[in-house]
Amino acid sequence: MTMTKIIAISGKGGTGKTALVAMFIKYLSIVDGRDILAVDADPDTNLPAALGMKVGKTIGDMKEYMEEKKAEITGDKMLHFEAKVLESLVEGDKYDLLVMGRSEGPGCYCYVNNLLRSTMSNIVENYNTVVIDTGAGLEHFSRQIIKDVDAVLVVTDQSKNGLMTAKRIKEITDELKLGVKEIYIVANKVSKENIEIMRRYASDIKIEMIGEIPFDDNIARIDLSGGKILDVPDSSPAYIEAKKIAKKVGI
Repeated sequence: MTMTKIIAISGKGGTGKTALVAMFIKYLSIVDGRDILAVDADPDTNLPAALGMKVGKTIGDMKEYMEEKKAEITGDKMLHFEAKVLESLVEGDKYDLLVMGRSEGPGCYCYVNNLLRSTMSNIVENYNTVVIDTGAGLEHFSRQIIKDVDAVLVVTDQSKNGLMTAKRIKEITDELKLGVKEIYIVANKVSKENIEIMRRYASDIKIEMIGEIPFDDNIARIDLSGGKILDVPDSSPAYIEAKKIAKKVGI
């Protein structure tokens, strides 16, 4: 049985991580024999638009349902919850999409989070490749909802805050022993004048810079027009670099 490859894309807001996820999905969708799951774990939920997909229910909706109905549900609660989660799975021709939705409000969701851990493990096993668009932190990983991540790619712009985010993520994953095998930095929209500074900083914090995505008018036009990143041309410099990065991490 083929082992599932799980790649998470993180970074502070506005660095272009969702665009990178979408370009990965574009690349993977044209590779024969790939079963692909895209997971939007960012509360801002931008990935569906980048992929041109419409989402009704989210995992957050299903968690609310299970929390409200847990006293009324009879029989195997795990099977019941797994069926509810599958209701929020958007099936595409070449890839599927799961949207986590916003975090729960006040109160303890330990019961439903325990169900979600096992359910996500079962769902993920059905795919060869899982690409996760995370929020600025690693909340879903710290709760062990999605485990055994092969690589976290931290997308950064040419700001100090972007680089510090990579450092904090490395510290969190080391401290909590989250089972992340590799952490990399991806520089996005960084000028040639500043790239050497970025490389030196990445070296100082002992995180490999695995790719450098140039500013690309194709992506900028798609963002401005509200289009989907999947429509970026194959000749796009950003997409060409994204493919190289995907190959480096083994997807």
